[in-house]
Amino acid sequence: MGICFYEKEKVFQIDTKNTSYVIALIDKEGFVGHAYYGKRLYEADVAYLTRMQEGCRTPETNERDRLSFYDCFPMEYPTHGIGDFRESALRVEDANGHWANKLTYKGHEIFAGKKKLAGLPATWCEKEEDAQTLELTLEDKEAGLEVVLSYSVFADVDAVVRSARIVNVSETTVYLTKAMSASFDMDNRDYDKILLYGSWARERHIDRTPVNYGIQMARSNRGEGGHQEHAFTALLEKNADQNHGEVYGMDLIYSGNFRTLMEKNQFDNIRTMTGINPEDFRWELVPGAQFQTPEAVLVYSEEGLGGMSRCFHDLYRNHLIRGYYRDKKRPILINNWEATYFNFSTEKLLSIARDASALGIEMLVMDDGWFGNRYDDNRALGDWEVNEEKLQGGLGYLVDEVNKLGMKFGIWFEPEMISPESELYKEHPDWAIQVPGRVPGLARNQMVLDISREEVADYIFEKMAKVLHSANIEYVKWDMNRPLSDIASAALPKERQGEIFHRYVLGVYRMQERLLTEFPNLLLENCSGGGARFDAGMLYYSPQIWTSDDTDAIERLEIQEGTALIYPLSAMGAHVSDCPNHTVGRTTPFATRGVVALAGTFGYELDVTKISENDRNQIPEQCRTYHKYNDLVRTGDYYRMASYRETHTHDAYMVVAKDKTEALVTYVMVKRRANSRSRNIKLLGLDPDKTYRIEGQERTYLGSTLMNAGILAEDTWGDNQAWLYHIVEA
Repeated sequence: MGICFYEKEKVFQIDTKNTSYVIALIDKEGFVGHAYYGKRLYEADVAYLTRMQEGCRTPETNERDRLSFYDCFPMEYPTHGIGDFRESALRVEDANGHWANKLTYKGHEIFAGKKKLAGLPATWCEKEEDAQTLELTLEDKEAGLEVVLSYSVFADVDAVVRSARIVNVSETTVYLTKAMSASFDMDNRDYDKILLYGSWARERHIDRTPVNYGIQMARSNRGEGGHQEHAFTALLEKNADQNHGEVYGMDLIYSGNFRTLMEKNQFDNIRTMTGINPEDFRWELVPGAQFQTPEAVLVYSEEGLGGMSRCFHDLYRNHLIRGYYRDKKRPILINNWEATYFNFSTEKLLSIARDASALGIEMLVMDDGWFGNRYDDNRALGDWEVNEEKLQGGLGYLVDEVNKLGMKFGIWFEPEMISPESELYKEHPDWAIQVPGRVPGLARNQMVLDISREEVADYIFEKMAKVLHSANIEYVKWDMNRPLSDIASAALPKERQGEIFHRYVLGVYRMQERLLTEFPNLLLENCSGGGARFDAGMLYYSPQIWTSDDTDAIERLEIQEGTALIYPLSAMGAHVSDCPNHTVGRTTPFATRGVVALAGTFGYELDVTKISENDRNQIPEQCRTYHKYNDLVRTGDYYRMASYRETHTHDAYMVVAKDKTEALVTYVMVKRRANSRSRNIKLLGLDPDKTYRIEGQERTYLGSTLMNAGILAEDTWGDNQAWLYHIVEA
């Protein structure tokens, strides 16, 4: 790890253990260009890669063709309106309504450690020596603007994290209409791209296609990431797979509207960019004010998609997730939602808890329906008072009784929402986001609270805190069941309405930071109608996120594969649910449901008092299996051998301990082949020279044998079967 500025070559080199990122200063004007990102370099002078002695020469040598220079120079942070006709990272409207900006080098600072980002989640380091940061200051003297580009690297992971801070040093107010977090240009080498697409109950499905000419993007204008698209992209060589080939990955640490894109231009160069979606974004920047963009994560791997994934996992586990549960095994929970929906009472919940406790389950979570007049999903959001008609004896009594069973207790909130039929809406209709005079669009018969307003956020937080202080509640599921629409805030003047989307996200972050400050040992799990808020920004506040409302084991194979492409298994909320599955109606063996859920946090979403005796009897062993393997699953390196998305028959992945002493292989046979034999699976990530044994078998194998020759995975009768193979050092 190291960051150096080479004065003679006018080059910044940002190194991790295995990668280098190089920025070059070009021309007497000090244009800042991207020269290189990839495998580690051991000499600095690669500024020639910017091609400034070719057709698009610098203005210093060819002033008459300045536009040709702008149109091909690989700008490190490209601006709008001066002749770079590709996608820009910055667009600023000045007091005269003009929007042309030119950024050039002003200065830089290199220092140990890493600063926090004001109001935003970001990566962090425990000790200064664990990270190093470059702050590169660019300026537009004519406009009175400065842009501070921040780059940080860590000693233990091959990632570069970067962001931008825009400062108004002029004497007039300006408006930001685009402020992206990161941009870099590179040659196209016949790359493919990966984006993650989906919908409710089928989030983050991998979509791999060639990079074509023009702009290809993923984006959200929903006020959250959404089920449909994701703020991640990867560029990869045509022959790259899980284990081989060059891959560039980029993710955004943000929970609101985003735009992630790649643009292939006339010169067969690719510009890749991520940040806040500029649609409906307009931020007032008064003299002396500054705007901080979210942080972007860049990862380069020459070990295929698997190498990229393991890098993201390590970065997020070690330098993003925080708090009491960061490195701890999470309790096995049972959630009453699919067991009872809104139809429950104290006695019903206690009957579930009694049986669950006897089976080895460790926490009862009470979902939607415990507050106000909440007998269905048409009313009462915002009325966060315990409904004692449902919870006879009160919340304190229920929690005490659950605790007496040796179980923890958790509770569901949807703090950002308000029902039109609620006491809160009667008192404060202006607290809901809506355009005056226009009938707002509802979703799930609810509206969204304007928590960009401090008085609104304070009111809701205090209601939540009162409930949490009233009993021994150790877990909160924070839900959000609709996107934002009809955008207007009663608290902002008309010229600042374009700030609402971002201010809303900042309000969510403030509330969750306050929650964790007041309740530091609380286990927080974020959720948004399932997986609409599974993003790196949320991981900063909650060590686990509900992956999808679809708990069907077979559907989860694709959902969890796409999620694990970026996020650690420790973050994926995964439960065993009842069958026929409530989302797709499929019936799968109870054992298979348990095996697939082991790839996440593990829990149950069913009524243990009503399931079959055969299924019920499997729960104690599933709980023991979770405790046996979770430390490995939570902390180990993830490898994928087969994808059901690609094979259409089977799925296989494994987790290997950091010291290579053990591994857990998961094999799911979704569709059995007629007249077939066992399937050969070649393992990954083991030490080739260590001797291993498959638990339950006597013979031993060299790691090289298991990786090169493989194991024979079972192929018994019937579809949707799953097996675990525990590999231990002999």
